[in-house]
Amino acid sequence: MAPNTLARLACSVLTALALVAAPAVPAHAVAEAPPVTVTGPLPGTVPGDPKAADIRDTYPFFSTTDDLAAAGYVEQEFLVAGGADGWDTAGNQVATGVPFRTRVVVRRPAHAARFSGTALVEWQNVTAGYDLDALWDHDAITRQGHAWIGVSAQRVGVEQLRGWSPARYGTLDVTGGGRFTADELSYDIFAKAAAAVTRALRPRTTLAIGASQSAARMTVYYQSILPKVTPVFDGYAFVVGSAPTRVGAEPVFQVLSETDVRTPERPADTDRFRRWEVAGAAHSGWRGQEYRAPISVRDLGAAPQYTCGSPPFSRVPLDHVVAAAYDHLIRWVRRGTPPPVAPPLVFGADGTKTRDALGLATGGIRLSQVAVPTALNTGDNTGETFCRLFGTHQPFDAATLQRLYPRRGAYLAKVVLADVANVRAGYLLPADAWQNVVGRS
Repeated sequence: MAPNTLARLACSVLTALALVAAPAVPAHAVAEAPPVTVTGPLPGTVPGDPKAADIRDTYPFFSTTDDLAAAGYVEQEFLVAGGADGWDTAGNQVATGVPFRTRVVVRRPAHAARFSGTALVEWQNVTAGYDLDALWDHDAITRQGHAWIGVSAQRVGVEQLRGWSPARYGTLDVTGGGRFTADELSYDIFAKAAAAVTRALRPRTTLAIGASQSAARMTVYYQSILPKVTPVFDGYAFVVGSAPTRVGAEPVFQVLSETDVRTPERPADTDRFRRWEVAGAAHSGWRGQEYRAPISVRDLGAAPQYTCGSPPFSRVPLDHVVAAAYDHLIRWVRRGTPPPVAPPLVFGADGTKTRDALGLATGGIRLSQVAVPTALNTGDNTGETFCRLFGTHQPFDAATLQRLYPRRGAYLAKVVLADVANVRAGYLLPADAWQNVVGRS
């Protein structure tokens, strides 16, 4: 695309964003909230301006290292300001129209014709003390043409941003000037920021997505707050975290790793709720760690190091199952077609997960890395800090591999059969099945 065409496109997007107003105020609100305004896109992208006095001022924190341009995508950062209502975790309104200012990161197709019509709005995870785009999946999202939108909704993440680059983020505040430090405003900030940006993109379907701690925040929102406010999202994906029990109009999809399934007691699938459990997958596995390591070095000075009881980071690609779940959730919203049910992980009489002779969990969705294993991948581990979330990965020795797969051709055939079965069952997208075969051939 010619430079002047790109400039016109950026100008039109910015103009649309700047004109966005806040979503409708709930009927019970005592005062009208200030309108939402959007500023940006902010200048700069990685690697930033090397001549800058502080290079951090010139690009978004945790900007992706993926080659977005090669995929026909752009990354932009906006500041969103307005008034947010405050809610406690029981769903009681504690404030109305409190001024806020936060940031939103958008990764979208550069050309409107490539946009699928689906916006995935992620509640940025702050468990580590800073914003984490835990559900950004370059391959699946760019392949499908979706837009990904990351919202900084919580105090911990915003305070870290302010310290990381005062010049870029010093005006951000999601606490009402320190009056609401328990993230009471976060629920409405998430919804209002999503409404502002998605109105400019004009998506057909807007999905709220959140992982782990963010899924817990979204659970409170769906369970106790959503019935009292104007809906913004068409569907919800709760990944490696809790999910609401309330039955609402918007469908709920919960995807759990083996790590997250700790009891045989489960909610039942319904026409508005679906739960999938993935054998051998970890709450925070190898793919996410590999993606974030160079970004952590760049923006934090070093990647975290851990000493765990067993070799960490399961290689089972939970992200492949999450991508399939998004695909089903979109159809569920648009056509009313519920996703397929999936077998649960199996528990024994003693209340613990059962395992086969190789130590692999039984039951659940079984990707080829578990159905045709070359290593022990589990959701369990021990040791310091986050180790229990990383799972384990222990390659089989040569004798075990020879016993299991005396002929390589037969091994690859089993991989293909396992992935084809998962595609047919709806747990895996064909492109990801192909990645599995290529990666193991």
